[in-house]
Amino acid sequence: MTLPIRNVAIIAHVDHGKTTLVDALLRQSGIFREGEEVPDCVMDSNDLERERGITILAKNTAVNYKNTLINIIDTPGHADFGGEVERVLGMVDGCILIVDANEGPMPQTRFVLKKALEKGLRPIVVVNKIDRPQADPYGAIDKVLDLFLELGADDDQCEFPYLFASGLAGYAKNELEVDNKDMQPMFEAILQHVPPPVGDPEKPLQIQVTTLDYSDYLGRIVIGKIHNGRINVGQQAALVVESGQIVKRKVTKLLGFEGLKRVELETASAGNIVAVAGFENANIGETITCPDEPQALPLIKVDEPTLQMTFSVNDSPFAGQEGTYVTSRQLRDRLMKELETNVALRVEESDSPDRFLVSGRGELHLGILIETMRREGYEFQVSQPQVIYREVNGQPCEPYECLVLDVPEEGVGGCIERLGQRQGEMQNMLVGGNGRTQLEFVIPARGLIGFRGEFMRLTRGEGIMNHSFLDYRPLCSDIETRRNGVLISFEEGVATFYALKNAEDRGAFFISPGTKVYKGMIVGENNRPQDLDLNVCKTKQLTNFRSSNAEEISQLQTPVDMSLERALEYISADELVEVTPASIRLRKLTKKLAKR
Repeated sequence: MTLPIRNVAIIAHVDHGKTTLVDALLRQSGIFREGEEVPDCVMDSNDLERERGITILAKNTAVNYKNTLINIIDTPGHADFGGEVERVLGMVDGCILIVDANEGPMPQTRFVLKKALEKGLRPIVVVNKIDRPQADPYGAIDKVLDLFLELGADDDQCEFPYLFASGLAGYAKNELEVDNKDMQPMFEAILQHVPPPVGDPEKPLQIQVTTLDYSDYLGRIVIGKIHNGRINVGQQAALVVESGQIVKRKVTKLLGFEGLKRVELETASAGNIVAVAGFENANIGETITCPDEPQALPLIKVDEPTLQMTFSVNDSPFAGQEGTYVTSRQLRDRLMKELETNVALRVEESDSPDRFLVSGRGELHLGILIETMRREGYEFQVSQPQVIYREVNGQPCEPYECLVLDVPEEGVGGCIERLGQRQGEMQNMLVGGNGRTQLEFVIPARGLIGFRGEFMRLTRGEGIMNHSFLDYRPLCSDIETRRNGVLISFEEGVATFYALKNAEDRGAFFISPGTKVYKGMIVGENNRPQDLDLNVCKTKQLTNFRSSNAEEISQLQTPVDMSLERALEYISADELVEVTPASIRLRKLTKKLAKR
């Protein structure tokens, strides 16, 4: 007997508690055996996700509640990974919108809610983190309703059901005053408010590919929802590719989801989310269908990228010393492979065989790709991120972002001043009772390039910054992104304590004694607007004379730690970031590269 099915996605702004709430649902569903060790944020299986504490890839799990199979899809909260949200919303019939009881709706809340409403979904709103100080659950509900109305939700969608929860404490409740210790009200809300799938098992087979996976034993595995029909192990099926061509293949393995595991199935019908092996050339958005009556579903459409970078083969003096994959062919193959699963990414070949234009949703989106590639052993270099301009109704336009800052009171003036210089327009200002102020701006995307590091300095590291794509608007005037010049090494060798100590008054260094440097490598930031060449390899001349201060112990200032994200934000148009598995270096663009 086939179990009734509910397919639901968890959507929210970053850090509002999606993955923690899914943890609580999984723990209380009975899928883990007694005494089994279960890590926190169990759905964040990727190393980068665990290190950064964010969800990057959409992932699905399934639990059984009251003889109903509930497929749950955990989605990313960062605007840069919005493509992951857009492609999985077609798999579900309902969604749970999570909102922080203190912060209320944020930029990404608007983005994910807009996409859900466009799909005709009726969200269940969960006000999370109600046990935190300064929580205002009913205030958050009012703000969510305002957002529904602003996004043009219909009357039925505006009558949304809502719950109050604490994912960390593992409970949810329908009324704030009610005492409850488990997640049962959320399970009940899913059964009551999420409609069952509408597919017809008697119609010809239709499965839309929404996720790709790989197994050393089975090869490529495609994951998607069965919109219509039935699928059986060993049957013949057809893949309708993007060009419309039909490729016939055999279903070699059929898998379903149970908790965090995949279980083998003999057959599955409309409404189920399944993993299918046997279609090694399938890509996201394509349709697996009946070979006798092939009917393709509409391709998945996602918003276009807004930021572009140039990836090129590393040609620095240290090229090939630290990486395993260093050639243009290896770089191209890896970028083309990424296109198969990363639907929001675009890769174009340039007039040079060793340079590729890579477009994405934002600096974090591209930064995660760069970090993943360097961990895999790739060595290459990337240029400063540039926004992608577009022509709308014959007028040149650029992407604008909705920016929300949460800053201490003493940092408010500095942030408003700097964003004004970057063509930001303040939309709202909310002074909280905890010594913090929330500022909302509309700003060109190019005005945000390099702002995060400056923002951290203005707020002494205490500020919180969130932004998401808003729309394309006419080009604004020039943006002032003032930055001091850089300190450049004019000699190849090893940096010495003596040279760095003597040049310490020139600016802040990015390197420490013992660091290998080469001519043209950026070693620090100048105190003045101009670039300055330095010899950081200079050694002290030894003599027979003992100086009067020979016993004094000298110390260098701590060098600035240039992480990958900080380096991408920092560089200007005539600079590059050299990325290897062992190092992140900044360098000046050589004349040879600039001519290309």
